[in-house]
Amino acid sequence: MKSIYKIAFLVGITILVSSCKDDAQPNYQYMPNMYEPVSYGTYSQAAVFKGGKEGQLPAEGSIKRGFEVYEYPDTPDALIAVKAANLKSPLGPLSDKEKEKAKALYEIYCAICHGNAGDGQGKLVTQGKFLGVPGYKDREINEGSIFHVVTYGLNNMGSHANQLSKKERWMVATYVMELKSK
Repeated sequence: MKSIYKIAFLVGITILVSSCKDDAQPNYQYMPNMYEPVSYGTYSQAAVFKGGKEGQLPAEGSIKRGFEVYEYPDTPDALIAVKAANLKSPLGPLSDKEKEKAKALYEIYCAICHGNAGDGQGKLVTQGKFLGVPGYKDREINEGSIFHVVTYGLNNMGSHANQLSKKERWMVATYVMELKSK
């Protein structure tokens, strides 16, 4: 008789324990903030921004970190002004190591159209993808105008300001002037 009570008691406890367990929704949470975040969902509207906007604009007049201001705007008149001002590279003469880096940067970003010799016969031109890419010998250019064009782009050439830092753009401009003189 005692064994029947023991078995009934164990079956009752087992039923009681198993009836409280739900795999879909646990009854307890060890650290509730980890299960139910208080942060805002990605791309959702939040009441913290003025006027119910999804984000805030940067303060007026602010510039992004690492950005170096270039005083000439992206206009044809500014290019003429840069040529007239005959801007020189603030880096001065390049060391041998800097010349090698400038050559490598030129070959990566410029030679595909302008050619390794700066004659306007790069791979894309010889394959007929682009036409009318100028050679440097035929053009009235200086370091400042090259820097300006590399910064903003001109005609079919896009801007390289995101790929090259200000120093690297000046290095490429100096290298292009060396190609022009050859």
